Amino acid sequence: MTETLVQDPAFARLVEQYVRFWNAGPEGRQRRSAAAAFADDVEYRAPIGILGGTQALTAFRDQFVGHMGAVEFRLRGRPQTHHARARLAWEIRTEDGDSFATGTDVLHLDDDGRISSVTVFLDRAPEGFDPDAHHEADA
Repeated sequence: MTETLVQDPAFARLVEQYVRFWNAGPEGRQRRSAAAAFADDVEYRAPIGILGGTQALTAFRDQFVGHMGAVEFRLRGRPQTHHARARLAWEIRTEDGDSFATGTDVLHLDDDGRISSVTVFLDRAPEGFDPDAHHEADA
């Protein structure tokens, strides 16, 4: 079996909603994007920790933007998909256009076609980032 680039229009719209969520401005637009993209009990696993639910994910995004200011989350190529999974390579750029970090997210879709989990990998961590300072070591 081989990976495929996103060709399914529904999957492509979901990826657009995911990117829109991270770039959303006003709270109302962000909540609409979250509701369209994520299952209510979405699980988000990143080097900074594990979050559960759209409310926690929205709060994390707001905290990040509050700390960083305006940023742009953008894809670094076309997503790859198979068996209800998608792999997205991304970059975060600051308001000045500088690259802040790059990474890869693996999305898992539920039976309703919304994102039930996100696993984040940092390809290039932000300068000074210490992943061990953000979570406890695995047992």
